[in-house]
Amino acid sequence: MTRHFLNLSDAGPDGVAAMLADALDRKAARKGWSKGRADADAPLAGHTLAMIFEKNSTRTRVSFDMAIRQLGGSSIIMEAGSMQLGRGESIADTARVLSGYVDAIMIRTDDHAKVVEMARYASVPVINGLTDASHPCQIMADLLTVIDSGRALPGLKVAWLGDGNNVLASIVEAAGMMHFDVIAACPQGFQPSEEDLAMGKGRARCVASPREAVEGADVIITDTWISMGQAHAETKLGAMMPYQVTPALMATARPDAVFLHCLPAHRGEEVTADVIDGPQSLIWAEAENRLHAQKSVLRWCFGQIG
Repeated sequence: MTRHFLNLSDAGPDGVAAMLADALDRKAARKGWSKGRADADAPLAGHTLAMIFEKNSTRTRVSFDMAIRQLGGSSIIMEAGSMQLGRGESIADTARVLSGYVDAIMIRTDDHAKVVEMARYASVPVINGLTDASHPCQIMADLLTVIDSGRALPGLKVAWLGDGNNVLASIVEAAGMMHFDVIAACPQGFQPSEEDLAMGKGRARCVASPREAVEGADVIITDTWISMGQAHAETKLGAMMPYQVTPALMATARPDAVFLHCLPAHRGEEVTADVIDGPQSLIWAEAENRLHAQKSVLRWCFGQIG
């Protein structure tokens, strides 16, 4: 059966754990190597990944491109606007056509229904590179970063500040699977849905107070408040400003707490510059770990692990 990675639940707890272990091992094995050198075993030699971008990208684009290269394969990068997809060809027809050319498809889009439809009609693995509903590849990198910093996932307290968005939804999903707790502080009108919170299986809740969320936390996470193409920016910024991650707010967390942000960051909005560039910030390791985590996602999709 074709393995798709649309949400973390597609892999389940055992699959996620296997991918994280594989990512740690493969990352360690490459220490000191040049980025363009293929892994010693080149496990995806001869495989080609097609990447479709309907939304702008830096980390997703480069990390997936380098991931398939380091695994011994190759990639084809396509902007939706330069494809027939941008002129009205259906997702279903695109999925069928690409399945005859490539071994896997990664799509980054604004509508989760498109990824679901792509997976329904593709005969090769489909990977969610980001949708409006979830961002599982980012959370795989976040989990990898936490573990790589010497922390075990079970029992952790994770604080989320700001918008109840797609990234939070995937963090909550991970919490329910990997047995850590999430407290999200979100302003009125921007809370996560009850359906998203339910994915935490009792380990996630939403509060109004940033301090309540962060107090005693092991990991503090935020994200850009204004997403690409989002309207009513000024109104939203006004509601969000009390949830800015500052040194004073970080001081209420555990002394060894770490800060994560999926990037790009807007310094002075969701987080101050002295936090993002400070000693508790792991954002650059987190960004690099997109590469290592996605290598293992690709291997999982091809049935090589998990």
